[in-house]
Amino acid sequence: MAAESEDAGGAPDGAGAVDGAPRGADLARRALEEARARAAAQGKSVGKGMASPQRRQQRRPSRRRWSGPAADPRDPQTLGTLAASLARRRGWNRHVAEGRVLGCWEEVVGDEIADHAAPSSLNDGVLHVTAESTAWATQLRMVQGQILAKIARAVGDGVVTKLEIRGPSAPSWRHGPRHVSGRGPRDTYG
Repeated sequence: MAAESEDAGGAPDGAGAVDGAPRGADLARRALEEARARAAAQGKSVGKGMASPQRRQQRRPSRRRWSGPAADPRDPQTLGTLAASLARRRGWNRHVAEGRVLGCWEEVVGDEIADHAAPSSLNDGVLHVTAESTAWATQLRMVQGQILAKIARAVGDGVVTKLEIRGPSAPSWRHGPRHVSGRGPRDTYG
């Protein structure tokens, strides 16, 4: 009985050729041989995939190389370096620079200015600065160009394009929902 099935199909049950057409593993083997022949005819290297012993020797050196005393990308990195590279990759550089202007104000503009003025907000390149007195607000308006240059050196060009400097605000005398419009107290805050 087994002999009859071999003779009828030309191969054992389920494999080989039926009526001269290859099937199963024979079909895959023939397709692979044809693909290798076409690749060899085009001048491509055949049989040098990832599992090839030649490829393995190229990928792994015979001796492991250590980083040594010089800096190496495999060495541990500082948090600041990693954060800077993450911000650069994600396109957050502008937001980080804006945060640096507000967060490191004393380092950016210097101790003297930072002692008498503080940034309140940064919107669309306009930095709002509040001075402790009207005299300091006037002084800062006069050196506005120098302050912008210091900010540009510290965080980069284009982060702050304009300064809006305000003096201290006088207390409001409006207590409650109703008020009388008019001159108000004149000789108290001059």
